[in-house]
Amino acid sequence: MPPEVEEKRKKGILRTGYTTGTTATAATKAALLALVTGRPVEQVTVSLPKGRAATLKIAWTKIEDDKTTCAAIKDGGDDPDVTHGAEICSTVSFIDGNPGVINIDGGKGVGRVTKPGLGLEMGRAAINPTPMKMLMQVVDEAAHEQLKTKGVKVVIWVPKGEELAIKTDNPRLGIVGGISILGTTGIVLPYSTASFAAAIRQSLDVAIAMGADTAILTTGGRSEDFARAVFPDLPEHSFVQMGDFAGYSVDQCARKNIKKAVIAGFIGKLTKMAMGIKQTHVRGSHVSLDFMAGLAEQCGAPASVIAEIRQANTARHAGEIVAKNNISGFSDLLCKKVYEQMREHSKGQLALEIVMFDFDGKVLARYSPSS
Repeated sequence: MPPEVEEKRKKGILRTGYTTGTTATAATKAALLALVTGRPVEQVTVSLPKGRAATLKIAWTKIEDDKTTCAAIKDGGDDPDVTHGAEICSTVSFIDGNPGVINIDGGKGVGRVTKPGLGLEMGRAAINPTPMKMLMQVVDEAAHEQLKTKGVKVVIWVPKGEELAIKTDNPRLGIVGGISILGTTGIVLPYSTASFAAAIRQSLDVAIAMGADTAILTTGGRSEDFARAVFPDLPEHSFVQMGDFAGYSVDQCARKNIKKAVIAGFIGKLTKMAMGIKQTHVRGSHVSLDFMAGLAEQCGAPASVIAEIRQANTARHAGEIVAKNNISGFSDLLCKKVYEQMREHSKGQLALEIVMFDFDGKVLARYSPSS
């Protein structure tokens, strides 16, 4: 978390934002109002789930003979969302001879679903159920009279959606060609753990729907790249970035009846897991150098090395001390401790393997009961 954002968090003044679903709904309402009246609007108020409402500014409007387009700017508040600042556009038109029909689709920059397990129809635009419901509602409200004699077509599109999607999990999930139109509450909570947990569940659901029985859980992009080299025969959907949510991810694997999970990472996060910390975010937990020194002691390290580990600056530094002094068995013991903790989180219902990398991608240790 950037220092200025961390300061806001401490003061309790982190700014919330709006989801792509809310932004698309606002653009759609503005476009419909302009289509009906022939006049653009500067802002609109839209209904959110759970009885809330939001007022969003409209960036621009283009009125043509048979259709109107409006754009709203995605404002993620203080959340580091890759779609923050993106134009979310909606082009609306009437469908003659189809009273009451509402056709909502995605255009340029909105992804298409190509894999099962997302709760969305294959081949359709990646517009999630809550945003779809919001869009249907706003069309009915803004064009209620017109719907008595004709239908309404809505196309949501995002000019830079395709390039933004590369920075999201969409390619991994089989959503191609753009971003998803998301949101369950309509509001973005900065650094929300709920959104990350939902992404983990979604990734696992796709893996299961594609027939995978093994999940490779990594702590981030770098560890995932290294894990792919270790497991080259596994398909992309088997790899799930769990971030700091180790305990949660293992629990979800067990609940969803995945046969085996591989936890792959570096010394810092793995040490926290070995200590029994379920969520390894640096703000919520700290590596115990005493714990690491204790492992070294169990491996027969001399007292001088144990003392040096206790004075280390970081877990990585402690690992460098271990390597420099050739403390045999340290990495294996650490992975075994991770296994024991994660086995407990999964209530023994999941086969587990732990893989520890150095920072160049070399496998320092692998542990599972059969290894």
